[in-house]
Amino acid sequence: MGKLKKKDHSNTIVLNKKVRHDYFIEDRFEAGIVLEGWEVKSLRAGKVQIRDNYILLKDGEVFLLGALITPLSTASTHITPDPQRTRKLLLHKKEIARLTGAVERKGYTLVPTAMYWKHDLVKVEIALARGKQAHDKRQNLKDRDWQRQKQRILKSR
Repeated sequence: MGKLKKKDHSNTIVLNKKVRHDYFIEDRFEAGIVLEGWEVKSLRAGKVQIRDNYILLKDGEVFLLGALITPLSTASTHITPDPQRTRKLLLHKKEIARLTGAVERKGYTLVPTAMYWKHDLVKVEIALARGKQAHDKRQNLKDRDWQRQKQRILKSR
């Protein structure tokens, strides 16, 4: 009688576009995240911000600091939600060891680049990144402007 409609929704919850401007991204990792029930509901509603976050390695564990998940007004009254609490990230021991070595010995930084759904689970994409200097950022802007101008010139001919 009726065909099932496919959902055209994107799996992406939030992107951190500022990371590409501030860092050279070397490698990416996928991590699970430990959430509470009210946080999952807020993520479904899109009430999350990961712009000025960073990731901390401590005692062989990985934590996401500064992520703002705004509680919904319909959250339960018997809990007190903390929108910026520190959330634990779930990675394999080998991945944690590799990240720890890169951060401590090579001077890299860990930053979240995206948060998305994967089979009803929330995943965080972590980037192993190196900070950009001001002149690097200016060069990227010049390159981007040149590419735009080149496309306009080719399109007009």
